[in-house]
Amino acid sequence: MIEQKLSQKSFSTAILNWYDKHARRLPWRSPPGERPDPYHVWLSEIMLQQTTVVTVGPYFDKFLTLWPTVHDMAAAPLDDILTAWAGLGYYARARNLHKCAIAISEEFNGHFPKDRDQLLSLPGIGPYTAAAIAAIAFDKSEVVVDGNIERIVSRLYRIDMPLPAAKKKITVRAAELTPLQRAGDYAQALMDIGATICSPRAPTCVICPVADFCNARTAEDMERYPVKAPKKVKPTRRAVIFWLEREDGFVFLRRREEKGLLGGMMEFPSTEWQEETIPVETAIKNFFSNDFQKRENRITEKAMVRHTFTHFHLELQPVVISIKEMDKFVLPHGQWAEPREFGRYALPTLMTKVARIVIKDRD
Repeated sequence: MIEQKLSQKSFSTAILNWYDKHARRLPWRSPPGERPDPYHVWLSEIMLQQTTVVTVGPYFDKFLTLWPTVHDMAAAPLDDILTAWAGLGYYARARNLHKCAIAISEEFNGHFPKDRDQLLSLPGIGPYTAAAIAAIAFDKSEVVVDGNIERIVSRLYRIDMPLPAAKKKITVRAAELTPLQRAGDYAQALMDIGATICSPRAPTCVICPVADFCNARTAEDMERYPVKAPKKVKPTRRAVIFWLEREDGFVFLRRREEKGLLGGMMEFPSTEWQEETIPVETAIKNFFSNDFQKRENRITEKAMVRHTFTHFHLELQPVVISIKEMDKFVLPHGQWAEPREFGRYALPTLMTKVARIVIKDRD
């Protein structure tokens, strides 16, 4: 059995030897054997949650330019953080990023705690992120298991239990392999191998430094692992979204509530996102006052905007309303902005799609 040859020492040695020669150069990473700035590790780990390395790179550089230290980030207004984050998605991360920066600045004098339990007490830091910071920034022998490492370990042992139920078993196996020294380099090495060699499809086992330890490679069924539970069908929600425009070209924006999806971000006002389709006429009737509906406002429907979130699809029907009699128009919790200045606001990707559809139709 190959499992009998899979000792912690031989496995981690092979991994670290490979890393010393082939480590990826990433903006937040220090060379093998050197410890990076904990602030950089934390920032990159938060950004990399459900986001690719290629996408994160420019954002990471931008954030460090704007806020070189955690004290700088803590002192910044939340809206500036959200605006800089726009396009990365999962905006709760940005809100927690700001809360965490404030906590570290005020409670720890700008120094990230080395202890995993203390890290877990901070906003936005869960078990994976706490382990990653402790291992990578402080060389603690913590068990780091991201999606890449899940895939490697499940193939090494041919773990048949489907995810997410298999996470506990995978973590136990990963703990058995984690070395006491250079745990940070070891974790990053596995991430690199998962990203460049042990890929979900067509893994290049011929260049893998631990191919001889891998049960799935011996059985030639690598792509079967990790086993995943059947995906649930995503529902589709629908809404009418309003592009309210004054005669001078300014457009109405409002801020979403702090909690929930896209919390704290700016948006064009819309009806509730629901599975039932609502006619435009009904949407206008329900959304605006009788006085507004009686005016001679020009109303134009635009092409449908489609967007996918983690748990559902969304279809938005944009409606452009050119507003007259501005002195009588009242809509709370918002402000007027020039479309050319939208980059100054915390507009999520969904709202930039809406803007693009409306503006493109005019060009």
